[in-house]
Amino acid sequence: MKERVVILGGGAAGPKIMAKLLRTTEYDCQIDMYTDEDMISYSACGMPFYIEGLIENYRRLIVRTPQQFEEKGANIHLSKRCIKIMPDEKKVMLEDVKTKEISYADYDKLAITTGARPYVPNIKNINLKNVFTLRKLEDAINIKDTMLQSKKAVIVGGGYIGIELLEAFVVNDLQVDLIERSSHILSIFDDDMSELIKTHIESTSPDKVKIITDDAVIALIGEDKVEKVVTQNGKIIDTDMVIIASGVVPNTEIAGEAGLELGVGNTIRVNHRMQTSVKDIYAAGDCIENYHLVSRSHVWIPLGSSANKEGRCAAINISGGYDTLPGILGSSVTRYIGFTMSLTGLTERDARNHGFDVITTVTTKQDKAGYMPESENITIKLVADRRTQKILGAQAVGAGDADKRINTVASAIMADETVDDFLHLDMTYAPPYSTAIDPLLSAAIVLNNKLKSND
Repeated sequence: MKERVVILGGGAAGPKIMAKLLRTTEYDCQIDMYTDEDMISYSACGMPFYIEGLIENYRRLIVRTPQQFEEKGANIHLSKRCIKIMPDEKKVMLEDVKTKEISYADYDKLAITTGARPYVPNIKNINLKNVFTLRKLEDAINIKDTMLQSKKAVIVGGGYIGIELLEAFVVNDLQVDLIERSSHILSIFDDDMSELIKTHIESTSPDKVKIITDDAVIALIGEDKVEKVVTQNGKIIDTDMVIIASGVVPNTEIAGEAGLELGVGNTIRVNHRMQTSVKDIYAAGDCIENYHLVSRSHVWIPLGSSANKEGRCAAINISGGYDTLPGILGSSVTRYIGFTMSLTGLTERDARNHGFDVITTVTTKQDKAGYMPESENITIKLVADRRTQKILGAQAVGAGDADKRINTVASAIMADETVDDFLHLDMTYAPPYSTAIDPLLSAAIVLNNKLKSND
């Protein structure tokens, strides 16, 4: 008899599990996927670029349609929300989003990939029209339609989504106020690197962008739709639309109620095989806790790249194979109008908080031979441990190729390299691609000299 695999959630990790199971011919199973949306398997990470206009048709963001999965043998149930997991009975309770009808589904193996939802702060009149969060493809379509009829926007939150939407609005000629509660935008970076990012954005778009830090939105004003934003510090800002981009919350309530062990931020705790604390229940994606390979601690860093790797790992183990995901480095990247921001591993701040004897260096170099017309500056910050001389993390920002340097550092951290080891990397060189000594190696040389001078 076929094993019954039920997947809850159709974002990134869920379809990855389903696709891998469908390709595993030696595992005979019946797959049922339930999602509260009316579509599955689309690129949420691509939505800001659809809003910007780089992608003309939102359908380009759809990786696979329900019909394509069903042709391979899976059963896709749209607009069906799981409201209860019953591990003892190996059953889930489902509610039809539209009709509110209740139904049940039995499983032999269950995969929870319910993702995360936007965090919405306590703001008065938050339900006015033209106030949006960005989670579903429908949200992106509505934001774009409203943007094209607007002249002013307010973005609440200076994280990755906030910065990507800032670019989208500025490119479409809107005046934008970005309001961040903390002292720096993109606070996942160290303060000195965040300040470089802020300076670039303000200098690139001086007539279009105003960045407000150390402040928070407390109220919205308007008769029917939002017309003004009121901040904690007393600012009143005219606007045509508001985007709430204040972070996310994991969708794990049903998991907790079912007795699954929860971890950091109420995420689902899993082992390296994506198994939860309850037999035959797996989890992957933005709803699970991560293990950080440098700090050796549990964290929550929800990323699309991690979700796909977690989904693949879960599918292999669900099907009776054996696979592990050792952990993450939190490697990430975004951009603002030709300016790249990327990091991996621990920041200086996080490294100190975890008790490392931290040593850092910040260098600015051209990413290609200086005589090449496309040569641009990048600023690289390397973080290492003075005692072990191991590389702990890196951040890179600039108009040049910053992200490929971060990918190189990520590989070095995974290989447990010291700074001295790193100096011997045989990196490629040609004038259109790098300087003779790559700027990343130049940064490592400076860091190595600092380490040696402290011996």
